[in-house]
Amino acid sequence: MYEDQTYEKIRDRMLGSMPADIDKREGSIAFDAAAPAAIELMYLYMALDLFIQNTFGDTATRPFLIERAKERGLSPMEATPSVVRIVPTPSDVEISTGARFSCDDVNFRITGKATTGSGYLAECETAGTIGNKPNGPVVPIDYVAGLSKVEITELVTAGEDEEETEAFRKRYLASFDSMAFGGNIQDYREKVGAIAGVGGVKVYPVWNGGGTVKVVFSTSDNKPPAAEKVTEVQTAIDPVTNAGKGIGIAPIGHRVTVAGAKAKEINISFIPSFKSGTMQDYIEAIKGKLSDYFSELNTDWESTQTATTESYNDSGLVVRISQIEARLLSINGVEDIANTKINGEAGNLTLEPDELAEVGSVSEGAGTS
Repeated sequence: MYEDQTYEKIRDRMLGSMPADIDKREGSIAFDAAAPAAIELMYLYMALDLFIQNTFGDTATRPFLIERAKERGLSPMEATPSVVRIVPTPSDVEISTGARFSCDDVNFRITGKATTGSGYLAECETAGTIGNKPNGPVVPIDYVAGLSKVEITELVTAGEDEEETEAFRKRYLASFDSMAFGGNIQDYREKVGAIAGVGGVKVYPVWNGGGTVKVVFSTSDNKPPAAEKVTEVQTAIDPVTNAGKGIGIAPIGHRVTVAGAKAKEINISFIPSFKSGTMQDYIEAIKGKLSDYFSELNTDWESTQTATTESYNDSGLVVRISQIEARLLSINGVEDIANTKINGEAGNLTLEPDELAEVGSVSEGAGTS
């Protein structure tokens, strides 16, 4: 707003307000008197400009944005550690709580036996996405009698980095669009979404009669959650043993059922034309492009459900042939693509409301007759 208030402009304005018969040339008494004051006034305008910028949520720098958001009861989400499933060999080896294991550049600490499935749950000692290890061997730091091998088999809870400034700004501005109150849809979205490892959230009110609510969620990395994570979120919202009693996040009288979003395998076939080589030479690059596209698509999963005072709508993600072809054509060496099909059909695929896209098979299709 005041960036045009430069030293020269301020100085010349000051000199211009002096009588015309005064010597104003550089080096004159008038000039030398006005110059230092003009510099200080320029700094004052700069400070004023910064103050105005930090007054508004859409332009404030991070420290001032955090202060503004406190007025809405919001603060940046802190980094959280990942939780993985660790399975020993032999499977009957007993591992004590607190035992430590190393994987690449991070360490994990056993928190207890898995309540569902096999093995043990282990929490990363370093918060953030650095601990998101879906699989791979780990090395025991502490001696475990009888252990011959141990590996990570599943990422149960994805670790999250501290919330970035622009993501926090978006959440702050969105808080003005709808009011979270007493168990309405926005209330569930905010409170469930704040649980570590939870990404998108969909809420289905009165899904099985009065007082019932269904909550479906994806992980923070936009994937279907593990069974343990579903149980954890269920317990936090409305424990099964005390359903409807208001023990968790849900208000008294709300009987909440929690479920995880489901993976939908997307099988792609097409007739390719390569500059050289065969399909097998490009298969990894193709699957990589598809994985990137589906990952981007899954970030919009929650937004396919909208609820306002005027309307309620819930639809599924749309996997588009045009997007698939555009991304595959960006691979170096792929010249052309024809007859693209998604799950056997030559058209876009609309997923069910609770489904996330996952790369399935990729094959070379047949030509049209």
